[in-house]
Amino acid sequence: MKRRTTTAALCAALLLTAVTTGAAVASGPHEERPASEAAALTGSAKLYRTAGDDITFTFDAHLAAEDSDDPLRATGTFEFSHYVNGRGARAKADVDCLLTGGDVAVVSGVITDSDLPGAEGRRVGVTVHDRGRHDRLGYSWAATGSAAQGGELPRCVSSAPYEKVRKGTGDFEVVPWQPPL
Repeated sequence: MKRRTTTAALCAALLLTAVTTGAAVASGPHEERPASEAAALTGSAKLYRTAGDDITFTFDAHLAAEDSDDPLRATGTFEFSHYVNGRGARAKADVDCLLTGGDVAVVSGVITDSDLPGAEGRRVGVTVHDRGRHDRLGYSWAATGSAAQGGELPRCVSSAPYEKVRKGTGDFEVVPWQPPL
C-alpha cells in the first residue's frame, strides 16, 4: 500500500511539473508585445572567440504593426565591430528587412557608416537566435567574405546562427512576427 501511495505521489508531482513547465514554455518570453509593433530585434552582445577578438553586435530593428504584411518596411539600425589587437573595423547599417519567427530573427541593412574601405553602400544580413543566456548569431559575410566584397546580397539573407555569444553579454530580444494570413 505504501508503494502505491509513493508511486501515485511521484506521478502527481511529475505531472504537475510537466504541466507548469509546459505552460511556461507555451507563454514564452515574447508573448507580450507593444500593440504598435509587429516584429522586433533589439539588444547587444559580444561574440565568444578563443583568440580574444573583440566582436560586438547591437540591434534596434522594428516592424510597425501597420506594416505587418511587409517585412521590407522594417526600420531601425544595427551596428557591428571586430577588433583584434587594436586593429579592425566597425559599421552601422540602416535596416531594410526584418523577419522573425519564434526566437530567431533575420535582419538585413545597407551600411551607411564604416571605417572599412568599400563597405558603405553594401547590404549585409545577420541572424540572431535568442536563447536566453546562450544566444547565438550568424552573419552573411561568413559565406560571402568581407562586407566590402562580393556581389549584391538580397534583403533578409544571412547565415545560420553558428557563433556563440560571450557569456554574460547577450541581451537580445526577438519579438516574433505573426503576419496576417
